[in-house]
Amino acid sequence: MKEEIVIAGFGGQGVLSMGKILAYAALMNGLEVTWMPAYGPEQRGGTANVTVILSDSPISSPVLDSYDIAVVLNQQSLDKFESHVKPGGVLIYDSYGIHRRPSRTDITVHEVNAMEATFAMGNSKTYNMVVLGALLGIKELVPMEAVVKGLKKTLPERHHHLIPLNEAAIERGMALVKG
Repeated sequence: MKEEIVIAGFGGQGVLSMGKILAYAALMNGLEVTWMPAYGPEQRGGTANVTVILSDSPISSPVLDSYDIAVVLNQQSLDKFESHVKPGGVLIYDSYGIHRRPSRTDITVHEVNAMEATFAMGNSKTYNMVVLGALLGIKELVPMEAVVKGLKKTLPERHHHLIPLNEAAIERGMALVKG
């Protein structure tokens, strides 16, 4: 098993954190992992993306030109990464703020209304976890227990009281794609 993933959006959407939590979860689940962030000079509000590779065998390089899965959270990211999804791959996007929908027919496209879900939850800070839940609902990369361990590893201890809220957001994201 090898999954090459890009997660992209604006700084402040939790893109890098989402990738880091996924990477830690996979690492704690015994997989080989790379996590390579990229962001502009103005982190909050600028574009940001992270490449995550999960594999059951050693990974030769974290540098990729094409992806099995792309998670895009803004129009700029859709414009940049849609063409880099491998044929047969998966593109996940939140339509909030997207004015041109994906057009490829050789990939599986999932629209996830994550922003609406965060409004329903009453906490916009859970956005990235709703999106992560949708990703995990579409592609079972790691079990929920590993994600919770990843949350504990990445969140400062003073924020561990937020883990149940983040778990609920992940479950809501999974439910969005499971119907």
